[in-house]
Amino acid sequence: MGSEEPLLHEAEDENGIKRRGFEICGRPFAVELKRVSCIALPMIVVTVSQYLLRISPLFMLGHLDELSLSSASIATSLANVTGYSILFGMASALETLCGQAYGAEQYQKVGTFTYSAIICLFLVSLPVSILWIYTDKLLIFIGQDPLISVEAGKYVVWLIPSLFPYAIYQSLVRYLQIQSLILPMLLSTLATLLFHLPLCWAFIFKLKLGNPGAALSISISYWLNVIFLGLYVKYSSACKKTHASFSREVLLTMKKFFELAIPAALMICLAWWSYELVILLSGLLPNPQLETSVLSICFQTISLHYHIPDAFGAAASTRISNELGAGKPQAARLAFFVVLVLSVAECITASTVIFLCRRLLGYAFSNEKEIVDYVDQIAPLLSLCVIMDGFEAVLSGIARGSGWQQIAVYVNLGAYYLVGIPISLLLGFVFHLRGEGLWSGLVAGATVKSILLLLITSFTDWQKQATEARKRIFERKILTQDELI
Repeated sequence: MGSEEPLLHEAEDENGIKRRGFEICGRPFAVELKRVSCIALPMIVVTVSQYLLRISPLFMLGHLDELSLSSASIATSLANVTGYSILFGMASALETLCGQAYGAEQYQKVGTFTYSAIICLFLVSLPVSILWIYTDKLLIFIGQDPLISVEAGKYVVWLIPSLFPYAIYQSLVRYLQIQSLILPMLLSTLATLLFHLPLCWAFIFKLKLGNPGAALSISISYWLNVIFLGLYVKYSSACKKTHASFSREVLLTMKKFFELAIPAALMICLAWWSYELVILLSGLLPNPQLETSVLSICFQTISLHYHIPDAFGAAASTRISNELGAGKPQAARLAFFVVLVLSVAECITASTVIFLCRRLLGYAFSNEKEIVDYVDQIAPLLSLCVIMDGFEAVLSGIARGSGWQQIAVYVNLGAYYLVGIPISLLLGFVFHLRGEGLWSGLVAGATVKSILLLLITSFTDWQKQATEARKRIFERKILTQDELI
């Protein structure tokens, strides 16, 4: 008899070390799993802490009176839609530019792109600030109660000083994230939140500043967070190789940043705005107070959970952009697979928990039996939305790391505004399914988006993506200091 071929044949891995067949697949998966987890888990704490920084004043204002809470809630929603979401989306372009530059070992470009982002986001903050000054007039124009509009206007005006540190913060977060320097952000954000909570309490209750005091505490806390991160970036040896001097090259790269930043912002804002639009539409239904309250509970639940898959998306963006920049398409593909497995497991777990606790979920927000029963009724849809919304958050992170934000813009536009919103209108108003119908449209939109992004990612030519990444980074040679003189 001839000799049989062994089931576990030996082969060389990328380092030239001989390993058995299953080890070649298993060990890289385990290593990548550890790398992704080291980024994603701390990022969950960072993003949730930032979310609480803007939301925590609402809990305190709720103990003053109904006017303070309602006006601050409207102001927060408007500020998110017209300001924070835009800056957040534009800053995500750094996940492509800095991430791929870092992977390609073009460390000076990482600092240069970050400088460009800060300048661009500052410029965008100026017209946003002007818009915020006229918030009260804008709210009255669209039919809001004049008294609430005036109070909301005061709140947003005192939020204007937070726009500029927010622009710096989002840039520094991406700068550190693509280098996998997550611990400094974690410590800085937690320290800021611990400072913010007593500061906000003192402004509202001790100094009796009300809404302006709550907004001012947010602005001060953002500046403090930026100072913490700025000091770390300046003096830490871990950031030394990516430091870049402010030069003419910073201005020259602004065009490249805007080319990616605009579709990156649209990619995030189109999805964000669709949820806000559905909540506004719920106010046109019979019994608008009930419908708006229940859909707001659904939105808050989705928003809180979103930070977990979004952190996985950030990890995916970092790992994939680094590997594509380094010209390692197979490593980028492995990162995609690892994050996909993790995100599916997390989203299914979260969805199951929400469904099993659907009765308790309503009581977490209200003691009204009508609201609790309605939340219980809509919980299956909410559970499904958690899966699809979380899934698309991770796939969006993969899109940012790969650099195809423009494709994702068309996906979002089609999924939410050609499918999701029309289904919401049809089911909510034509078939009279009320809030369930409106929310069903969002589930449909998130499902279509997830399927399209998964298909695009599954058929991605990773070798071509790596070539495009190298072309993007080496397209312009960073000028040396001597060449600039």
